Amino acid sequence: MSSKRHEDIVKFDIVKNRRKFFLFSGAILVLGLLVTLFMGLNLGVDFKAGTRLDIYIGKEFNPADVEQLIKQHVPNTVFTHVTPYGDHQAQTRFDQTVDAEKLKALEKALKDKYGPQVTKQEAMVDPSIARELVQKAAIAVAIAGVGIIVYIAIRFQLLFGIACIVGLIHDVLVPIALFSVFRLEVDLTFIAAILTIVGYSINDTIVIFDRIRENLRTMKSKTVEDLEHLVNVSLWQTMRRSIFTVATVFFTALAIAVLGSESIRNFSLALIFGLVSGTYSSIFIAAQVWVALKEREMKKKRFSPAPNEG
Repeated sequence: MSSKRHEDIVKFDIVKNRRKFFLFSGAILVLGLLVTLFMGLNLGVDFKAGTRLDIYIGKEFNPADVEQLIKQHVPNTVFTHVTPYGDHQAQTRFDQTVDAEKLKALEKALKDKYGPQVTKQEAMVDPSIARELVQKAAIAVAIAGVGIIVYIAIRFQLLFGIACIVGLIHDVLVPIALFSVFRLEVDLTFIAAILTIVGYSINDTIVIFDRIRENLRTMKSKTVEDLEHLVNVSLWQTMRRSIFTVATVFFTALAIAVLGSESIRNFSLALIFGLVSGTYSSIFIAAQVWVALKEREMKKKRFSPAPNEG
């Protein structure tokens, strides 16, 4: 009766198709890596020395007119195209720090053209601070990842820890790859999103691994086929919980991306990419990596000579 119930749970054989999932993820990561190598990441002012300028204009405006005023009052500088966003707002980024007096002169010129409601907000980062932020961001992600991996290895077993490493690397690289492909700006909010993604992903992975561990105690797993069936059952037993948990956060992040301000849009986009990637990796990558490692271990034990054999 128990075996029949388990057969009813499994709607699709995930484990048997794991190579397809590996190839799919690999293709995305390779594409993102190639784009990153040849085009680089679109680093924000947090990680690249310069000045980010946000302007509230308060009425309809032509970005070309604003760019012309910038060229007049902040000459001999390289800046990105003026991008409208939100309610009559715009933003641009200079590749170097801009003198405060020049920005004041620009603000005055914009007020003369569009009215006294015009305001500006600038964020400046010098080269040394930019390098320090990059280093600390990388260290923060690495420390979080190592701490989680050590916990999994101790709480469960080494093979689960290795599978978690692969899943976490996947969850970090996929948003980076997509941000590189779509040329989205990488700033400190992106790092915050990555740390949030790591937390959600590892939580989902732990739930799945805990169910696999429980089923190892009650279901036979003497052969490779038994092990694959056990993992399939475990995945489908936790499938609804995995989907519903991520869906609540996904729709919240989607609402922020659509209705929120420009300053947090990239955070919400990174979160959306990472939530989808994290749920996918927990089911189709981390669990499948564990199966592959466990099967290799089982085959190695089967063909290894007994201690008393010469």
